[in-house]
Formats: sequence, structure tokens, C-alpha cells
Amino acid sequence: MELKLLRHPANPLLSPVSYHGWESKFVFNCAVVFDGELFHMIYRAQGEDMVSRLGYAVSIDGVNFNRLEKPVFKPASQWELYGVEDPRITKIGEEYYMVYTAYSPRGTRVSLASTKNFITWKRYNVVLPDMNNKDAALFPEKIDGKYVMLHRIEPDIWIAYSDDLVHWNNFVSIAKPRSDYWDNLKIGAGAPPLKTPYGWLLLYHGVEKSERPVYRLGFILLDLNDPRVVLKRSEQPILEPKEDWEIFGGVPNVVFSDAMVEFGGKYFVYYGAADNHIALATIDVQEVSNWCES
Repeated sequence: MELKLLRHPANPLLSPVSYHGWESKFVFNCAVVFDGELFHMIYRAQGEDMVSRLGYAVSIDGVNFNRLEKPVFKPASQWELYGVEDPRITKIGEEYYMVYTAYSPRGTRVSLASTKNFITWKRYNVVLPDMNNKDAALFPEKIDGKYVMLHRIEPDIWIAYSDDLVHWNNFVSIAKPRSDYWDNLKIGAGAPPLKTPYGWLLLYHGVEKSERPVYRLGFILLDLNDPRVVLKRSEQPILEPKEDWEIFGGVPNVVFSDAMVEFGGKYFVYYGAADNHIALATIDVQEVSNWCES
């Protein structure tokens, strides 16, 4: 069986705001967490200077979001001269940890910050140094006594382990592009993995090599005890650019997600559309469970 996400009729949820200089051009890739009462969104935006900053929005239903007028996380080091990009947030203990991409003339680096309120942040700075790297996502719990992170050394999805969330080692490639598939150019982790009875459910993006590369979404199921082991992977994409606002934009032909939340018997997948808007697509949890079991 193959899965397909259903676009929400309220799409797009967030778009650029012309009178906010920092988010006047593009509003896209976001992290979203649900704390049992509220949905908290940290999203990437660019204005006239094309520097990426992160904004905050909040919702009670996961669809209608109210956003702050000013960014809550801005570039703060030489590694971030071009911006802070593509956040992914995981709750570990009582804190929310955000891995994000620091972008500068030196390249892209995986960086880390934490918060309890989404407004004030503790910075740990670059945690995967000495290499271009991005698309990082933390597991919500330790495995065999270690923190675990997915990341992307192009073109594969890799895994790494840590004792303290800052120093990482044991890098292993766990999934690669597939020739003659929709993800034949490069792949990367999407939302932080969700624990299910069948394994760690990972939303990921795959890119097809073409004159205009196309970004699509799929699922990977990882072993609960050894997430280096891939149990299952989408044969067909679960979401691909279809709407005009997904095909045309800052970067055309893109659906790209950093966030998947379980709510009301569904998975809510928040995604950036053509690097220009933020949108929502959903799928029944039971449908995904059936896929995992089949």
C-alpha cells in the first residue's frame, strides 16, 4: 500500500508580510511542537536582505496561527552571516532543543539551541564542525544511553551519537538516494522521528534529478533499538508539488518539511511550499500504522 497526504483546505497557513522587513519576501520551512494545549511554530523567513531569521507563531488548533511581529532567533555569529535556517525541534526532558543550519561564506553547519518558552534561547553554536552539513533532527529519547541525531552529509542521511548533545561521533550513513526513483539525487531527514510500536517513523525529503530538481516527501521506518537499520521506505512520494504556490516561488517545485505532529488521530505535516509559504497536510495515524505493519 502507498500513502498520500491530504492538503488542508486552509492552505497556505502563513505567507510573507510585506510590512515586516525581515519576512517580507519568503516564509517557509518550520518546526512545530504540540505541548498538549498549544501548537508552537518556529519558522524561517527572509526579507529584503535575504538573511534567514526565525519567527514564532502559536495556535490552539494547529491551523490558525498568530505570529509575533519580530523574529525570536537571529544570526549571532560568523557562522550565521547568511542566516539561521530550517529549524527542527525535539522535546528532551523539560526543554525544547532546536537543531538548525547556520549558513555563512564558510558553508552550512549543524547548530543547536534550547528553550523553555520559544522566546529566549540558550545557544550551543555549531555542534557538527569541519564539514558542510544540514537537515539535522534529534531523537526524543536516548538509545543505548546515547543521544541520537540524524543529519545529512550530501547525498545521504547519516546518524550520529553523543553523550552531551554537543560532541558527536560514530557517524554512519543509513539511507542513500535510489536510482530510478523519485529520490535519486539526494535525501534528508524531515521532522524529528516519532516513536511508534513498529519503529521510528521518519518523515524525509527526496530530490529528483532533473532540469528543475523536484523536492518530494516520503516515510522511512527505522528499527526502535538500532535506528541505523531501515525497516521500510516509501516506494512512492506521499506529497509532491502540485498547487501553483508549490510549483512557483523562491525555489520552484518544492515541498519540504521539518515538522510532523500527532494530533486528534492524525499526523499534521507542516511544510514549506516553493520556499514561499507554509502549508499543512494530514494523514490518519491508523493508515500509517497499517503501512508500517504491511
